[in-house]
Amino acid sequence: MKRIPGLVGQVALVFLAATVVAPARAGTLRCPPDSAKVGDACIDLYEESVWQIPPSNTALVKKVLSGRATLADLTSGGATQLSPAPSCSPFPPANFPQDGNWTPLPGSSPPSPGVYAVSIPGVRPSTCITWFQAVQACALSGKRLVRNEEWQRAAAGTPDPGNADDGTTTCATNSANPANTGSRSSCKSSWGTFDMVGNVWEWAADWSDLANNCADWTTHTPVVGALIAGNDQSCFGGSGFSGASNTFGSLPGALVRGGFWASGVSAGVFAVSSVVDPPFSAFNFGFRCAR
Repeated sequence: MKRIPGLVGQVALVFLAATVVAPARAGTLRCPPDSAKVGDACIDLYEESVWQIPPSNTALVKKVLSGRATLADLTSGGATQLSPAPSCSPFPPANFPQDGNWTPLPGSSPPSPGVYAVSIPGVRPSTCITWFQAVQACALSGKRLVRNEEWQRAAAGTPDPGNADDGTTTCATNSANPANTGSRSSCKSSWGTFDMVGNVWEWAADWSDLANNCADWTTHTPVVGALIAGNDQSCFGGSGFSGASNTFGSLPGALVRGGFWASGVSAGVFAVSSVVDPPFSAFNFGFRCAR
């Protein structure tokens, strides 16, 4: 007769699974070279640049998917960067529209519009990309859009120069133009991610109510016990824009984080805004992916 384990045996198995298997699984997370291990996620080191890659160059696509593509690989492989800030030209192709409903290129295997998000240093981040396009560009590259709480984690320890941006090493918060990814050597978080303060606003995966006003964290310090100092912008919550002339009042707001190159004191590791809807795009809005 087959022996059935008793309750004690079952409890022991559950205990072993909880104490041995789970920590081992968490400890074996290996991040590709284009990202940093931040807790249980791999966060891209750099703000994304979006590239159009010929479907015939399957070797380059594989490098992108593995997180090992370099700028030299892309330029020598016939890839074209799309929408570099702040010019936003050339725009993504017609088969990769602003609503994200892409169509595959003939000959692409697996099916792809030929558009990929890449985390590399030394280029202007891509902007004028909607939230919908950012989500798809990350997914096509084997990644996903970073979540709000992941963004907050990864940004920890990033120095915030406010209006004292020196134009060379500090985060780009008071500059005439965005900096190349990773070129501001002091704009690095404790985890190793670059440019999370200033440079370009970064789409996060999360949605919220469309905000109808802005404040800053200093304004709220009496509420939170003065634990957060600084003028980081907070445009979050509320019932959305009001007024009969505004047709966007019932749309959701998609979160953006960090501020941009001319934000000044409003940029920072706590800068957050849900003042725009997911189909919005602008010359100072980019994104960051995660795995």
